[in-house]
Amino acid sequence: MFTAIRKNGLILAIFACASTGVVALTQYLTASQIKAQETAQLLSVLNQVIPPEWHDNQLSAACTLVSDPLLGSSKAMPVYLATLNGEHTALAIEAIAPDGYSGAIKIIVGIDQQGNILGTRVLSHQETPGLGDKIDLRISDWILSFTGRQVNDDNQRQWQVRKDGGQFDQFTGATITPRAVVKAVKQTVEYVNLHREQIVNQPLNCGGQ
Repeated sequence: MFTAIRKNGLILAIFACASTGVVALTQYLTASQIKAQETAQLLSVLNQVIPPEWHDNQLSAACTLVSDPLLGSSKAMPVYLATLNGEHTALAIEAIAPDGYSGAIKIIVGIDQQGNILGTRVLSHQETPGLGDKIDLRISDWILSFTGRQVNDDNQRQWQVRKDGGQFDQFTGATITPRAVVKAVKQTVEYVNLHREQIVNQPLNCGGQ
């Protein structure tokens, strides 16, 4: 009986080692493909928030990390710097709306040198389908309402949803989600307005991540 147990244990160990090897090999063989897909997805989003005609550099490589409470997270967030003929033209910065209805909402905002928003996209969220998920461009064009806007001393009250006296639409049955995104976009632009020179002069330290 003990011989049979040892034999079965050996067979199970062999199968376990073989399975582990297959998983490791699969990860190794697909790692470069996954990385390429992630880079392509990042470039697609960057070219949505900073139009291609605004830069001639590789945005995904021109990256630096910044950290500030205005960006909604204690973690460092990436900023992608756009240049054209060697001159800075715009940047795209990631930020967090920590107070979404179902959790944190990650966004990215493209901003030109004059503080105009070139584009905004939601990178990830867990908002309720059919309600809060209208922040996603695949669901509705609400996120496009930020394009062309600025944040300055004269329009602070406008940076709210209409229910709160501002200029941004809320969603039927879901005010918390758009309110959180509006606040996050506003604070992100405010951060850039305050720290633009520092940002563009930082060393590039996160390209390719």
